[in-house]
Amino acid sequence: MRVLVIEDDKETAGYLQKSLKESGHWAEVTGDGETGLALAKEGGFDVLIVDRMLPELDGLTVVKRLRADGDATPVLFLSALGEVDDRVKGLRAGGDDYLTKPYAYTELLARVEALARRKAPEEQVTRYVVDDLVLDRLSHRVTRAGEPIVLQPREYRLLEYLMRHAGQVVTRTMLLENVWDYHFDPQTNVIDVHVSRLRGKIDKGFDKPLLHTVRGAGYMVRDGQG
Repeated sequence: MRVLVIEDDKETAGYLQKSLKESGHWAEVTGDGETGLALAKEGGFDVLIVDRMLPELDGLTVVKRLRADGDATPVLFLSALGEVDDRVKGLRAGGDDYLTKPYAYTELLARVEALARRKAPEEQVTRYVVDDLVLDRLSHRVTRAGEPIVLQPREYRLLEYLMRHAGQVVTRTMLLENVWDYHFDPQTNVIDVHVSRLRGKIDKGFDKPLLHTVRGAGYMVRDGQG
C-alpha cells in the first residue's frame, strides 16, 4: 500500500512514515498543503493521510481541489480539531474518514487499510464526452465536432465540473465550492457571467445546445435539445 502523509508536524510525520514502513507499507511525507496537493495529483497513492491545519493550503482545501479534479483517492483526515462540526466539515470536504489526535497507531492503521480496500479499481477518467463535445484532461484540450475551443482557466474548470456531472443538475452552491473555492455566496453574478461566456463558446453556431439552465435549480450539461 502506498500512502501520502500531508502533515506539518515533523515528529508526527516521521513517526507515521516509520510506523507505516514497519507495517509493510510505503509512505511519502510532505509538510505543506501546496506540495501535498501537487504530489497527490501525480497519483499512485492508495490512501492520503491529511492534517486539517497546514501551511500554504489547509487540509480541507487540498481535499476539495482533489475532488473537484475528479480524484477519488481515499482520504483520512488527521486532526486535533475533534468537535462534531469539525468532523462534519472534513467529511463534507471529501474526506472518507476522520481521526482525532491523540490517536492509537493500531486504529489509524486499521482505518487506512480499510480505506485502501474500498478504493475503486477503475482507472481514472481522462476524457469527458457529451455528444460531440470532448474535454481531454491530459492535454487540457476542448473540442466540439473536432474544432478546438479556447477556454480561460476558470471556464475550463467550470466545463470540466459540469461534464463530470453530465446529466445531473449542478447547483450554484456546488459551483461556488468546487469551481471558485468559495464557502459562502458572494451575492454576485459571477457564475451567470461565466456560464454565459462558456455557453457562447461551446454552443454558439451549433444546432444542438449542450449547456442548459435548469430554472430555479442550477445548470446541466447533457445531450439533446433544450
